[in-house]
Amino acid sequence: MRLSDEEGRAVRAAMAGELRLLEPAVRASPDAVGELLDPEFTEFGASGRRYDRVSILAVTSAVEDDDPGPDVSDLSGSMLAPDLVHLTYVTERNGRLCRRSSLWRRTGEQWRLYFHQGTPAGPARGTAENPADSRGGAA
Repeated sequence: MRLSDEEGRAVRAAMAGELRLLEPAVRASPDAVGELLDPEFTEFGASGRRYDRVSILAVTSAVEDDDPGPDVSDLSGSMLAPDLVHLTYVTERNGRLCRRSSLWRRTGEQWRLYFHQGTPAGPARGTAENPADSRGGAA
């Protein structure tokens, strides 16, 4: 499916924000992270823990800015509504995969992360422990 120009711009803006949030130097700066988070931000982390805007700012500011951050693959997005973009992607960090889903909401001209969820997906690709993705129904 081909995106319209408006949809393409919206998805690219959300992707750019998402990738910025994964940069260690950005994560180490509460001001930089705060600019990218919606005031009503919520996250369900890969740990199963629930975060709000205040708690995620405390967690991200503890990150070292020389940490290389995760590898990102399979980044894709779609516009769900005029001011709402859904992104999905996979991160690999320390030999572990995590599937991620984010909702970005536009307020005025600013795109901000409204919701994020990370789900552990096992060991990294190419390891004997990693089963193939299931294309069928629910497990």
